Amino acid sequence: MINRACLLWVVGFLLLLGGKIEAEISTWKLGGEGLAWSGNDSTSILIDFESAPGAIRPVYIAPDRTILSYLSNWSPLKFPRDLGFVEGERPRAWKGGRGSEATVSNGTYLVDGDSTTYNPSSTAGIGGDWYTIDLAVPVPAERFGFYTPSQGFRGDGRLLREDVVPAFEVSIAAEGDPSWLESGTYRPLGALLADVQENFDAHVKIDFPRQYVRYVRYRRKLSVQDQNLTVTATSGGAASTGTIGDFELFGEGVPRRAIYVTRIFDLGGEVNFGRIFLAATPMQAEDRGPLATPEVAVAVRVEARSGQDDDPDVYHEYTDSGKEKVVSRQRYEFELKPGDIQRAKPGMRASITYDTDNWTFWSPPITSSGGPIGLDSGSYLQLKIILESKKFDAFIRLDSLWVETAPLLAHQVVGEVARLDDPQPARGFTEVELGEMTDFVYQLRTEFTDAGEQGFDGVRIRTGHRADFRQLQMGSPPRSLEPAAVTAEEEGLVVLLPERITRSSNQPIRISFGTEVFLYANTFEGEVFDTATPGLPQPVEAGDVTTELSTNSLRVLGKAGSTPDFIQHLELSSQVLTPNGDGINDELVIRYTLYRLPNRIPVHLNVYTLNGRRVKRLTVGDQGSGQQQLSWDCRDELGQRLTPGVYLVEVALESEFGEARQLRSLGIAY
Repeated sequence: MINRACLLWVVGFLLLLGGKIEAEISTWKLGGEGLAWSGNDSTSILIDFESAPGAIRPVYIAPDRTILSYLSNWSPLKFPRDLGFVEGERPRAWKGGRGSEATVSNGTYLVDGDSTTYNPSSTAGIGGDWYTIDLAVPVPAERFGFYTPSQGFRGDGRLLREDVVPAFEVSIAAEGDPSWLESGTYRPLGALLADVQENFDAHVKIDFPRQYVRYVRYRRKLSVQDQNLTVTATSGGAASTGTIGDFELFGEGVPRRAIYVTRIFDLGGEVNFGRIFLAATPMQAEDRGPLATPEVAVAVRVEARSGQDDDPDVYHEYTDSGKEKVVSRQRYEFELKPGDIQRAKPGMRASITYDTDNWTFWSPPITSSGGPIGLDSGSYLQLKIILESKKFDAFIRLDSLWVETAPLLAHQVVGEVARLDDPQPARGFTEVELGEMTDFVYQLRTEFTDAGEQGFDGVRIRTGHRADFRQLQMGSPPRSLEPAAVTAEEEGLVVLLPERITRSSNQPIRISFGTEVFLYANTFEGEVFDTATPGLPQPVEAGDVTTELSTNSLRVLGKAGSTPDFIQHLELSSQVLTPNGDGINDELVIRYTLYRLPNRIPVHLNVYTLNGRRVKRLTVGDQGSGQQQLSWDCRDELGQRLTPGVYLVEVALESEFGEARQLRSLGIAY
């Protein structure tokens, strides 16, 4: 009889011979039949959990309920000291330039819906009392107001409900402006809503056209009634008249954006991530209820990050010398006192930094279903979901979201890249001339720690542009081998290895290729995969692979002083077109190269007459750095063929980095 140990050895040997270990793809799901939305969030701003069971959608703001009541967890500080505070993910109501938690000047007392909690009038002089409300997100609003407390007396014996604010101004803004957000002194916001010199109403109501509002700023102003008071107030004596019990803001519709941030999920072990899927329904608010309407202007954006532990932050305490040392979150939060660099000493909180060793940064926004989530492997996952609307009555309902996961192919795959002719650059990083064909070497080192890590036989390298394969070497010392297959992709290269990388046959991999670089800072991201199993690719991590290369990085930088125009090498398929329908020179093909664009941006084709009149504008769509082309059928905006003559053809783009355009002349003849 074969004993248990022998049987296990035989099974393991057969698996190694077969070279196949099944690695099934699992699905992590939120919403629908997966994890509940409610209770699994760490932050939610104007998210409705109730209207659609199993789904989330933005809150629909009712016209008879103050918008302030939809929000909670208000901060009285302009810059909250709370752990994990993110601007735009928590509402704030602060007094003056920075705000205060003190009872006599806590701005949150004026947004709590209770007029018996208020701030006493100031003795600092007229104009010293001003408040800013940040709703965190823009909401559809059409009335702002405030009213006196319902009960109580002033120090001089007057009823608070009769202590009317005699003069004030109110301004609003849909989004923040650094010029007034960073300033600690008063200035109105984007639009002045009201400038009232004389007021006698205990309940002020200011109506305005419905619009998106995120910030509201109120200031008590000097009035005729304050002439006698001003003299005493400047000496620090009497308090100004006018007591506000509560602010209120009314409107109707859905916010411009609603925010949902998940808690940090423990996945029970390290996994590779695959595609992310979204089940979402665009909706239109109707009198008879929400109606699914595919064409409305709404969107969902998802950002994701993965980690190796349950906290993406690193906490520090000041030392005797004023330097910082790492401490636990428990000590930072519950044992240390608030501190600053001016009085740094042991026992005080120092900085909080991001744990880049164990956590990825938030991914670029994901807006469509079925694409890669683009995360490094990890044991923990967190998502940020933003539901966007461009109309007051249109919104998107997110029914569910799910992410593919699969076991690791190896404990770690580390990559390093350098120029083939400069493997150990003097400055420590790879530099190239933009737009020039350059040969690179891409080296991989693999670590295995678990018998369940099955290995891989494929490598994908993303360069951002097509690459030409040069050579594959494996082993130490390196042996030149013929790949099982090589595939050139639009933005890189795929190499299938002739020998699998496994725990028992773990060889260094060295791939040489040539490509052009069009970005000042480019990362040659890589991933490995196994063609024998249905598992997911595993990202390549940048690091120190070999002493033969000294970059310890996957970054490739443009050389200093290399500043080409955004658009270069603009070429027309012909200088003269004859669009008469005979199939010869009927259509214009335009080829060009885009440089220095870290993101895809809109590109347009414009055609002008010689006197500058535009006769055609063609929206090409979003394009990124690299070689591009577009075509035009020689028809104008009305679909008519242009008359014979000379025209100017322009390729134009606009980005946050500047405006670029290139012109060429074109003749049309029949």
